[in-house]
Amino acid sequence: QVQLVESGGGVVQAGGSLRLSCAASGRDFSYYAVGWFRQAPGKERDFVAAISWSGGNTYYADSVKGRFTVSRDNAKNTVYLQMNSLKPEDTAVYYCAAVVYRSGGVWTSDYWGKGTLVTVSS
Repeated sequence: QVQLVESGGGVVQAGGSLRLSCAASGRDFSYYAVGWFRQAPGKERDFVAAISWSGGNTYYADSVKGRFTVSRDNAKNTVYLQMNSLKPEDTAVYYCAAVVYRSGGVWTSDYWGKGTLVTVSS
C-alpha cells in the first residue's frame, strides 16, 4: 500500500507559477514511478507528468511540455510538480499518483492521492 498527500494548490493568475508537493508513505518510495494527473470540471482525469523510480526519465502530456517540471526526492519520499506560465485551462484538481505506468498506451496508476485544487484566473 502507498499513501499519498498532496499540498501546494491554490489560486494564481494566468502567467503565474505554483509548485505542488506530494508526500508518500508505505511501500519503498524509490522502487516505483510516480506522477501527476488532473481532472478539470466536467472532464475525465488526464495524465500530466510522470517520473521514473530513479528520476532519470520524465514524461509529460503535450499540453504541459515546456511549462511543467516533475521531480522527486527519494530521501524525502516526495514528488513535486513545478508549474510555470499557468493558463486558465490548467484549472483542475491535481492528483498525485504512485506506481504509474502505461497500459495500452494509456497512463494510469495503482495509487492515488485525494487531490489538490489549482485555479488559474484570467
